[in-house]
Amino acid sequence: MTVKQKRVFSGIQPSGMLHIGNYLGAIQQWVAGQGEKVNFICIVDLHAITVPQEPAALRRQTRELAALLIAAGIDPQQTTLFVQSHVRAHAEGCWVLNCVTPLGWLERMTQYKLKAQKQESVLTGLLDYPILQAADILLYDTDEVPVGEDQKQHVELTRDIAQRFNGLYGETFVVPKPVIRESGARVMALNDPTAKMSKSDFSRGHAIRINDSPDEIRWALKRAVTDAIGSIGFSDEPARAGVNNLLQIYELFTGQSRAAIEAHFVGKGYGALKGDVTEVVVEALRPIRERYEQLNADPDELDRILAIGAAQARAVAEPKIREVMAKVGFVLPTA
Repeated sequence: MTVKQKRVFSGIQPSGMLHIGNYLGAIQQWVAGQGEKVNFICIVDLHAITVPQEPAALRRQTRELAALLIAAGIDPQQTTLFVQSHVRAHAEGCWVLNCVTPLGWLERMTQYKLKAQKQESVLTGLLDYPILQAADILLYDTDEVPVGEDQKQHVELTRDIAQRFNGLYGETFVVPKPVIRESGARVMALNDPTAKMSKSDFSRGHAIRINDSPDEIRWALKRAVTDAIGSIGFSDEPARAGVNNLLQIYELFTGQSRAAIEAHFVGKGYGALKGDVTEVVVEALRPIRERYEQLNADPDELDRILAIGAAQARAVAEPKIREVMAKVGFVLPTA
């Protein structure tokens, strides 16, 4: 008896530049999972325009993100990598799901409430964002959605929408489950180790971008926040957050045990810690940066790869959206 491979869907916005937190917290897991499951990775440019975007910048960032993902190990031969707007079923599915989702379900979303508080005028797309996300997931009969804790509520909403649609129109959607990434890969900001690294924070020294030059990496880590205690060891104490963050980066890049790392740094100062972390990060990112530069210099090749991914995604999403539309009662086109 053949066991059906589970399907996994992940989305990532083409906004900002990927940093080592994204790489260690998500991309490495995506790369490691290739071949074991059926993986879809979507560059969610439709989600990106829920806040104002400069068109030329959005196009550039979409290609840059594709290049970085491939350079970091995403293999288009094993993973369906595509751009969301290249598969129109996502927008079509969003509209149908809009019409079965109560407004109150959206208004209770924590991320919407937090973002709305920071804006004078809220775009409709920001409120509707979770339904588009639900369409992204449900179109591919997704079994698992790897997310951080902050996105778990969105996957739970997706489950509610799938179950509501199935109840109204019959079994149509697989009800996916969130898979929470391990907290051990939570990389904090170098200039404020109490906050996560962010793609949208462009202040120098905040994060290490995957395509940063060795000189830029050295500059950022040399100025990373530590403390006045002086000893080097893993700790959950808030006062030790900076040193702990550097040790965790070293741990995640080297794969060494914590006991071995602490033994390595016995009797050494913070200068040695920063120096060793720097060299480990520089060498780990070197091949990724070199491959990224090659890909980014050839937009035609990137577009070819993305076109193949979009065709693969459409082969799954279009039959599903036709099934959805038929169940809702639409007269389907015959050609």
